[in-house]
Parts: sequence; C-alpha cells; structure tokens
Amino acid sequence: MTRPKIFLMQGPNMNWLGKRQPELYGTTTAEQLDDLCRTHADETGYDLTIFYTNTEGVALDRLYQAVETNEIDGLVMNPAAWSMGSGAAMRDCLRSIAQPYIEVHIRNQYQMPHVSSTAELADAVIQGLGVDGYRAA
Repeated sequence: MTRPKIFLMQGPNMNWLGKRQPELYGTTTAEQLDDLCRTHADETGYDLTIFYTNTEGVALDRLYQAVETNEIDGLVMNPAAWSMGSGAAMRDCLRSIAQPYIEVHIRNQYQMPHVSSTAELADAVIQGLGVDGYRAA
C-alpha cells in the first residue's frame, strides 16, 4: 500500500516565520515548523514534500511539476500574500489542480484587513490555530 503524498507549499515571507512579526505569527521558525510537519507525517503515515517560495511564478511552476510527476495526492498551502487579491495566477492554477487542497493560515483571516481570495477554491480552510493548524491540515 502506498503512502499518500502531501505537498506543502509555503508562500511569501513564510521562510521568515519566527523572525517576521513574531507578535502576530509567533516565534516558531520555518525550520521548526518543517520539523513539526515532518514528525507529523512520519507518525501519521504520509510522505511530505515542503517547498518555500516568495515568487508566485516559481510556485506555479512547482505545483504544475508536482502534478505532472504524480508526486502530489493532496496540497496544503499557506498562500500568505497571494491570498490578498494579487494572486490571480495562483487562483487559476488552483482551479486546474484536481487534487484536494487545504488552505492554512496561522492567523484568523477575519481579524485582518483582507480575507483570503484563494480560500473559496479550497476543500477546507484552517486558520487561527497558529502553527498547530498545519497538523490539522
């Protein structure tokens, strides 16, 4: 039996997690979050690929590649700034991916000036749970 393959895409500024606005996003670093997610994958029984990029075009290319090479059974993504209306290309990409998509946000989007414009394309949205939201996703 093959293990499910989950692709975790981290959007703009997520590589600075723990350093950028810790009063809003917490002190867990990107490296610590990666360790938490990998541990969860090992304990729960799925393969995990983690990819960070600050560039939308690079993200699109990588997502399409993951689909074409069959390395993705499900997508978990924190679209970060791509969810604030500037992510039209990301929205189009998400529409073309058949695999389940779960969007995760560390903060509650309804406490921010902009609510995610990509959330309507997700099968589920997990928000406001801090980094624990990644385990739930």
